[in-house]
Amino acid sequence: MEHKLLSFLKEFQMLSPGNHVICAVSGGADSMALLWCFYLLQQKLKITLSAAHFNHKLRGAESDRDEAFVRAFCTGHGIPFYAGSAKVKPGAKGLEAAARDARYQFLLSLNQDAKIATAHTADDNAETELLHLIRGTSLSGLGGIPPMRGRIIRPMLQITRQEVLAFLEQEHIPHVEDSSNASEDFLRNRVRHKIMPLFCQENPKIATQLSGCALRLREDETLLSQLAHQAFAKAALPDGALSCTVLLEQPTSLRSRIIRLALTQWGLPEPEASHVSAVEKLLYASSPSAKAQLPGGLCVARRYDAIALQKVTAALDRYILPCPGTLLLSDFEITCEIKNLPKNFQNTPFHFALDCDTISNNPLFVRSRQPGDSIALYGGTKSLKKLFIDRKIPARLRGRIPVITCNGEVLAVAGIGADVTKLVSSGLAVVFQICKKNHP
Repeated sequence: MEHKLLSFLKEFQMLSPGNHVICAVSGGADSMALLWCFYLLQQKLKITLSAAHFNHKLRGAESDRDEAFVRAFCTGHGIPFYAGSAKVKPGAKGLEAAARDARYQFLLSLNQDAKIATAHTADDNAETELLHLIRGTSLSGLGGIPPMRGRIIRPMLQITRQEVLAFLEQEHIPHVEDSSNASEDFLRNRVRHKIMPLFCQENPKIATQLSGCALRLREDETLLSQLAHQAFAKAALPDGALSCTVLLEQPTSLRSRIIRLALTQWGLPEPEASHVSAVEKLLYASSPSAKAQLPGGLCVARRYDAIALQKVTAALDRYILPCPGTLLLSDFEITCEIKNLPKNFQNTPFHFALDCDTISNNPLFVRSRQPGDSIALYGGTKSLKKLFIDRKIPARLRGRIPVITCNGEVLAVAGIGADVTKLVSSGLAVVFQICKKNHP
């Protein structure tokens, strides 16, 4: 067992001389074998060693027994010992997940420079792989338990439970049994006690082979993940959106990973296959403004040749535009005045003059686009809905574009211009100046 552990440590470069290693020790066979193995190898590895035990307070006196057992063993062998405890309650993902989260939170709160070693074996890795298959998974899930994750190392992933028990017997090292391991209330225990024995009948080395397969699949996943990050950088647009053209150029396996990366950045911490699929469908949508609603109120929208997180932008309220005077909006500043036009005055989409008779004594209003709105431009009259689509204005922004009206009639649209039937270029006129604000 020592040789296998050393070989695995070297293969994944888990330790360096001078490292401090904290072994997570429950008192069970696997963790006691891990602790004793490191104890024997301290000088060879040139490391310092300590142990840590977390009491979940789930099994009453038995939980306290386990803590006392590990403490006594460490005291007897001069191994520095850390203890932590908490009353763990089931969370959204169940009791097992809540216990695991509490345990790792404790372990990672210890010496910030130390490596945290856990005693996951080849059997644990094989069981994890089967659990993921049962629940439904991707290549990442088929990779089982990662050999390393940050400061956490798992040097026993190629060591079987049988090898652990043989090592403990050889070294005369005691351990305690967790009675909850026999309970079939947990899916992992059912896999361990019912499914794995059937596999072992067909192949006694199934745990080693499944664990080895998981490690190889994890290598494949690492490569694909690196390629996905490179492709993500290529697809990313300056405003945080992703180019549909670039995404469609990618192989399916990379495209789904790129979308998963984007969803994580956009605020969905654990994207599921259904979420990725919903966003991927936007790439093939016939509508240039298709949307995918996701958990947590997130919405990803197609924006012509891009997909992006759609931020909620409230439509403009209805405001009176003083004439003369200035109206300040969050995104625009609109000024209106009556004056004689200078020579060679040029009407533009943001600066234009209308015949005074257009307004007469009626008030001017600024509001968002409404159903049925239309405007006459050079080339004919168009509805604002079609006009915004033709101009490829993102759907999320259309309600923020100021529409100037009088007597219920559209006079002008910011950035598009005024009704051409009402434009003038000389004489006394109502002159509008629209300035778009540049937000930091």
